[in-house]
Amino acid sequence: MNRLINETSPYLLQHAHNPVDWYPWGDEALERARREDKPILLSIGYAACHWCHVMERESFEDDATARMMNEHFVNVKVDREERPDLDGIYMSAVQAMTGHGGWPMTMFLTPEGAPFFGGTYFPPDDRMGMPSFRRVLASVADAYRNRRDEVLRSGEQLKGIYAPAETAPRSTGPLAPALLERAWRSIAQRYDARHGGFEGAPKFPQAMALDFSLRYWRRTGTEHALEVVTHSFRRMARGGIYDQVGGGFHRYAVDAVWLVPHFEKMLYDNALLARLGVHLWQATRDAETRRVAEETIDWAIREMLSPAGGFYSSLDADSEGEEGKFYVWSAAEIGEVLGEDAGLVTRLWGVSHNGNFEGHNILHVPNDPSAIAAREEIPLSSLEDAVRRARARLYERRAARVWPARDEKVLASWNGLMVRAVAEGARAFGRDDWHAAALRSGEFLAREMVRETRVFRSWKDGRAHIPGFLEDHAGVALGFLSLYELTFDPAWLARARSLGDAMVASFWDDATNAFFDTAHDHERLITRPREVTDNATPSGTSLAVELLLRLAELYRDADLRRRATWMLETLAAPLAQHGAAFGHLLGAADLAIHGATEVAVVGDPSAADFRALTAEVGHQYLPALVMAGGTAVEGAGVALLEDRVAREGRATGYVCRQYLCSEPTSDPKRLGSLLNEAAGPANVLEQR
Repeated sequence: MNRLINETSPYLLQHAHNPVDWYPWGDEALERARREDKPILLSIGYAACHWCHVMERESFEDDATARMMNEHFVNVKVDREERPDLDGIYMSAVQAMTGHGGWPMTMFLTPEGAPFFGGTYFPPDDRMGMPSFRRVLASVADAYRNRRDEVLRSGEQLKGIYAPAETAPRSTGPLAPALLERAWRSIAQRYDARHGGFEGAPKFPQAMALDFSLRYWRRTGTEHALEVVTHSFRRMARGGIYDQVGGGFHRYAVDAVWLVPHFEKMLYDNALLARLGVHLWQATRDAETRRVAEETIDWAIREMLSPAGGFYSSLDADSEGEEGKFYVWSAAEIGEVLGEDAGLVTRLWGVSHNGNFEGHNILHVPNDPSAIAAREEIPLSSLEDAVRRARARLYERRAARVWPARDEKVLASWNGLMVRAVAEGARAFGRDDWHAAALRSGEFLAREMVRETRVFRSWKDGRAHIPGFLEDHAGVALGFLSLYELTFDPAWLARARSLGDAMVASFWDDATNAFFDTAHDHERLITRPREVTDNATPSGTSLAVELLLRLAELYRDADLRRRATWMLETLAAPLAQHGAAFGHLLGAADLAIHGATEVAVVGDPSAADFRALTAEVGHQYLPALVMAGGTAVEGAGVALLEDRVAREGRATGYVCRQYLCSEPTSDPKRLGSLLNEAAGPANVLEQR
């Protein structure tokens, strides 16, 4: 055993029995490097990472390689999901040196933490133009020992990549509808009209860019924007990237057609894609979209929700040492399990005796189900019934296999995203079971991962640790806001406001006039990170900007609005030019530019007439909805509820913009009409 045995991260524990003398990141490792004048070998990965497992088997479990590492380096292992600050800092260096990034990340540092050489995966032998890991180790050790000046010079040069994060940003343009139009065009240029999604292989879902495209359609009536979203979502949902048996999306497709996935399942992908599915159903009422959104959230609750109430992080790509083994099928096994339904279902799912993946079948839907039903001369409903039976039987058979490993740490920001998706889905689809699950998860976060006003990043086995980052505070607060909009319990709103205020106090830097990803009291690193682009998850900055705008709307708080709009102005030019890199932040920009669709529902939240009004709101696609409900007394301090009263003893809805409201109504249908008018294209044209 090495020092990782005392950690809680499943990824670190996977390496606790390596012959490598691993340290977790911390003072002990850094002090030893300084004391012995050794470079640090920093290895960063995560539990569901396939190539991380490969490099462990090939190198970290090899005694000869471990001896080289132990002799020449202080070896530090980091879970990127627990420490996004370290991952972001050193991934920037890898990308600067090699032109690409990925995991496992292998970085060599001076004892002061300055990077001077690095890469990603290194094989055990020279292969396909890549040097062997042992050759890299020998070269780096020799350079540090005998060419120290070159090493230090390289480290100094790399420090320049961190300068932009430490520089005070300036306004790069006004916030206007033209910015959103340019951003949309930059996204549309990358659209794959044949297969959906963007560009070629490998192909990632990019849920945030699609969500902004849906917003853009709602604001402008641009039908192509709706086509981009519907076609992309449908192709993903019918592809191998979607688990046709158990629900939920895999991380990405290795091809351009969504067939062969990288089989790991990440909580954040499914949170973002489920929420996109809810929004797309609200916009289109498409039954297939609703089914996929519901199956995805059902999967998360069934397979990823811990007994304590938090959502786990991921499912591995591998089982029994093979990538995807848990998910693929032979034609013979399909026939054995499904019996008389097998012929129909195999035609729908493209099953063949030769298979489409290493002799096996990844289930997908290569043809439109209605065309299959017409060819078979059966009603579409009969095909759908057969598929439902098949899913249940195949899931039962698959459950008896060796399951992929599950990373059972609970991450704050990812849980905030999933709570939000479940809460919005509960409101849209009227799912009481999801309502209960969302509340249970929110209560877990408030109880286990928030201490006073400090969010902690990671929880496992009853222990929360690692002070949270900007994304954690903003993500959890947005989750709490979604629970307020689901329940109208003012305690959730108070929690969100408290976290928002604490976030500003801890992460806003007055000298730079911007948010940083780490708090003022965070450990001192080689730089204080400030990542503004939305990558696989929304950036801390984009989540923080959205949170401030929503709180500003609810409380009519000019200071919060000023900070949020300033951050958007500093990013106006890159937002317009590189829309796909700012999918979530563009949603916040839409809220700032067009203003919120403000909805106040006054009355008793437990009453049937109140629930009828809020159900109507849940059925509508409203890109910038900000909602308050209850009574004026319960909503003390909430601007949207000021001077709003229930008419004639009945729950009453108000649709407002900038606190100026249309006529109050107690009729759900009338409320729906008012909402549709408030969020639609005509409203945008008036603003222009």
